Amino acid sequence: MPTREIPREEWKTFLDTFSRQHEGWLATLEVLGTDIGAQQEARDLPLEGVSVASKDGSPETIAISLGKAIDDHVTHTITEPTRIWLEQTSQGANAALEIESVDQVKTLLRFRSALPADMVDGVVLDKPLRPEPQRER
Repeated sequence: MPTREIPREEWKTFLDTFSRQHEGWLATLEVLGTDIGAQQEARDLPLEGVSVASKDGSPETIAISLGKAIDDHVTHTITEPTRIWLEQTSQGANAALEIESVDQVKTLLRFRSALPADMVDGVVLDKPLRPEPQRER
C-alpha cells in the first residue's frame, strides 16, 4: 500500500478535509510504542473527526474522536505530534492514518473498509438499509 507523508504546514487543512470525508466511517484506533507495545483503544467505532490544536502556528496536539454515544465515545490525544502519514490502497482509497509523536509513539487510525472518497456520497445512516417488502400485484 502506498504511504505518503503529509507536510506539517498542511496538517490543519488536511485533517479538516479528512474528517469531513470520513465522518461516520467505522475505524479502529491503535497505539504502538516500544514501552507499551500495541494497545487497541477502540474497535469499529464511527469516526467523529480528527483535529489539530496549535499555538503560535505550531501544532501542539492532535485529537481523534470516535463513537457517537456517551458509553462508546473515545477521544485520543497525541501530544507533540511530529509526523503524519496517509496510507492508501492501490486504488487510491484512504486505508489508515498514522501519527507519530515526539516520544516516538505511533497512533494508527485504520478504517474497516477503504473506499475512494469519490465513491462515498457523504450520507451516513444510523440504521442499516432494509429492502422494502414486495407488493403483490
